[in-house]
Amino acid sequence: MDIRILGAHNCESLTSSCVCFLIDNTLAIDAGGLTSRLSVQEQQEINAIVITHQHFDHIRDIPGIALNLFRCGASIQVYSTAMACDIIETHLLNGRVYPKFQKIPEAKPTVRFNTIEPLEPQRIDGYHILAVPVNHFGTAVGYQVSDKQGNVMFYTGDTGPGLSDCWRHISPQLLLIDVTLPNDYEEFAKQTGHLTPNLLEQELISFRELKGYLPQVIAIHMDTSLETKTREEISAVAEKLDIPITVAHEGMRLKV
Repeated sequence: MDIRILGAHNCESLTSSCVCFLIDNTLAIDAGGLTSRLSVQEQQEINAIVITHQHFDHIRDIPGIALNLFRCGASIQVYSTAMACDIIETHLLNGRVYPKFQKIPEAKPTVRFNTIEPLEPQRIDGYHILAVPVNHFGTAVGYQVSDKQGNVMFYTGDTGPGLSDCWRHISPQLLLIDVTLPNDYEEFAKQTGHLTPNLLEQELISFRELKGYLPQVIAIHMDTSLETKTREEISAVAEKLDIPITVAHEGMRLKV
């Protein structure tokens, strides 16, 4: 399983893109930095986009890729919870902000929405996908993705603390986990459903106690303006737990 990090942050700048990654060039997880990091030809190779939740930094490039694929006569499958699919259709692909690509062209719509139910395994683009509820807004989920060779990764999407129920459903070799803010912002992180390095430490301890091991850990979705301090604090957590913790960056390639 080849994972290409297209966007590793919660906001866009000259050097950062909103969160998004690509598995084996065909399956996109979230759509924050999708079109700005891929050629049109690479976009045409994507068969499906799986969305964790409806916040803008996770869905923003769906209209852009829809337009590019429409011009090429191609189409794409979008998977998420019913709430997220409805919000994308109502507020983005609504005929006012952007065309209703889920209805055009009539014979073969460019975008096809598919509803995912939490904790009900699905097969998407040749992968086994399990959506697991996390502690964020509305019906936010993380995704465990397994390939035919038995390689398994889990991406939390945006999440706050209290993931013990989530951990019970997964057994990944690679964990991509939200660490958005430094420790000084812990109360704000809890209020908005995110993790800090201190909260990350607690969740990793919980994982190890429940599962008996820790997977490879990649921190993602960092706030760009606060990244230096957050990185330093993540390093301290890694030293304390005696494990490597890597901070995701745009262009990173991972193998599972």
